[in-house]
Amino acid sequence: MQVGLVYHPDYLKHHAGRQHPERPSRLEAVMQALESSDTTQSMLSLDIQHDAEAWVAKVHEPDHIRTVAAACQHERAALDPDTVVCRESYASALKAVAGTLAAADAVMAGDISQAFCAVRPPGHHAEAHRAMGFCLFNNVAVLARYLQQQHGLDNILIIDWDVHHGNGTQHIFEDDASVFYVSTHQYPYYPGTGATTETGQGRGKGFTMNFPLPPGCDDAVYIEIFEQHLLPRALEYRPDAVLISAGFDAHRDDPLAQMLVTEEGYRRMTQVVKEIAATCSQNRLISILEGGYDLDALGRSVTAHVNELQRDP
Repeated sequence: MQVGLVYHPDYLKHHAGRQHPERPSRLEAVMQALESSDTTQSMLSLDIQHDAEAWVAKVHEPDHIRTVAAACQHERAALDPDTVVCRESYASALKAVAGTLAAADAVMAGDISQAFCAVRPPGHHAEAHRAMGFCLFNNVAVLARYLQQQHGLDNILIIDWDVHHGNGTQHIFEDDASVFYVSTHQYPYYPGTGATTETGQGRGKGFTMNFPLPPGCDDAVYIEIFEQHLLPRALEYRPDAVLISAGFDAHRDDPLAQMLVTEEGYRRMTQVVKEIAATCSQNRLISILEGGYDLDALGRSVTAHVNELQRDP
């Protein structure tokens, strides 16, 4: 079965400034790498038709949505020192969410079993009440709620291998046992959250699992975590769908971090996640682009990731 591809040129309209790391050329590099390797020829391009605003409101507070919309009335506005928007950013962010919902519909309809969402702006730092860390709306969090409330799934596993901790995703689901959030990230590093002691609260206690790592960790460290810790815990949880916050900024060439992961590391991590999806969730797996700021490394890593998604389970 084909892997679905979510992409739209409107994702390039979000501009945070010429020198900003989260720039349109990131997505251009991803698509160029997928196309030049002929990967896209065997993928199913998905139509994006959703009105995502109502679903964004399932995880974000009304004041936050209004703040982002108002900021995007200006040619350029900063929501925090790192998170800058332009007039097109609100529409681009909503379309990013809409793209993930299209992936969910295609997976649940049986048209595809897995999808890669080449979207921007990224989302995993966005908390219920604020934008931060280049992120406006939390794409993966909205997708998780959509799968539960629109498609009737119960347990969702979110695996976040971006080099920065997904504080927003953790914040949104920290008291919710129906979403199991797992993160590997450089620590201490931006945004300063993600200690091992952060395991959830209330009903969600035990359903957040953080792996804070020192700078310099390589493929072997990540693979051991995925094989020895993530895999058995995920198989015990038995999710109905598996989502990846797929940041590729732990790559050894990335300028915003100090990790040493390679394309082969991402390939093996993808294999482990696929094993979880094959065992527990009828292969239902949706991957959403987060970070990654060296253009060549980003393109190579995404290609390795998607090629592995395309392999038979």
